[in-house]
Amino acid sequence: MSALTLYQLVALMLLCIGLYGIVFRRSLVGMLICVELMLNGAGLSIVAAAQLTPADSTLGQLATLLVMGLAAAEATLVLAIIVVVAKRFKHAESDLVSTLKG
Repeated sequence: MSALTLYQLVALMLLCIGLYGIVFRRSLVGMLICVELMLNGAGLSIVAAAQLTPADSTLGQLATLLVMGLAAAEATLVLAIIVVVAKRFKHAESDLVSTLKG
């Protein structure tokens, strides 16, 4: 088994764990962590493909930096939304939040 295959399997495992967490977690913070896992799996896949194939490794690293920036921006926005939901509904569980419009 090649190194690229191993890296892609680890990235796929991160994606599956994140998807499982999104589906079965009820906490908004837990869902955020699972989305971050999925984005980290995508970044790992991009870097592994860029480094272990004849493709330009610089482009792979730049694409991974883009994914990391997207993950940071997404985390900032979602944490702000979680703070607003927690202040309004007194909890941060997705089941118990029924409406956002009052």
